[in-house]
Amino acid sequence: MMRIGLAKRRPGIAALVLLVGVAGAHHTAFGQSTAGGTATQANTTASASHKYVRPADSLLQTRLTKLQYAVTQNGYDEPRFFNEYWNNHAAGIYVDVVSGEPEFSSTDKFDSKTGWPSFTRPIDSANVVTQVDSSLKSEVRTAVLSSGANSHLGHVFHDGPKPTGLRYCINSAALRFVPVDSLASEGYGEYLPLFRKR
Repeated sequence: MMRIGLAKRRPGIAALVLLVGVAGAHHTAFGQSTAGGTATQANTTASASHKYVRPADSLLQTRLTKLQYAVTQNGYDEPRFFNEYWNNHAAGIYVDVVSGEPEFSSTDKFDSKTGWPSFTRPIDSANVVTQVDSSLKSEVRTAVLSSGANSHLGHVFHDGPKPTGLRYCINSAALRFVPVDSLASEGYGEYLPLFRKR
């Protein structure tokens, strides 16, 4: 299905629209202005007003690739199997490509055989927001956004493995991978204990 809406808003990426529409058959586009959509904070005890914020749009358009912008800002989803992290098995964390907010850990990553990076839970429930996504006629889904920058990350489904039973199906284009060896130097040293052998 071709995503006409994106082509109208951002004429320069009409080819991307076609690519996402054809290759992303199951993991289809999410419109941020979904009718009846409501946002909820996964963990209301933690404040989302922290250092991870969305930069100005003019800056984002120079920092992000066209695909990264389309996914995080316009709610589109990348093609399955044709993305950077679906088959990444390295140890580390995944942060919001827009703000740098930590979102997921490789310790919670699993092979869902869907062609997108999949996780059983976020690295911190306060770092994600969920929103009703009724953009598909066939089903109502739950979209996952970063709490700091409100970046569209992907969707969460209730068909994952134990212990949570959840599958966070996330776009690689919404993420930046930080390997364990770089956590301290990039300011994410607090997450090192996740990777220490017990």
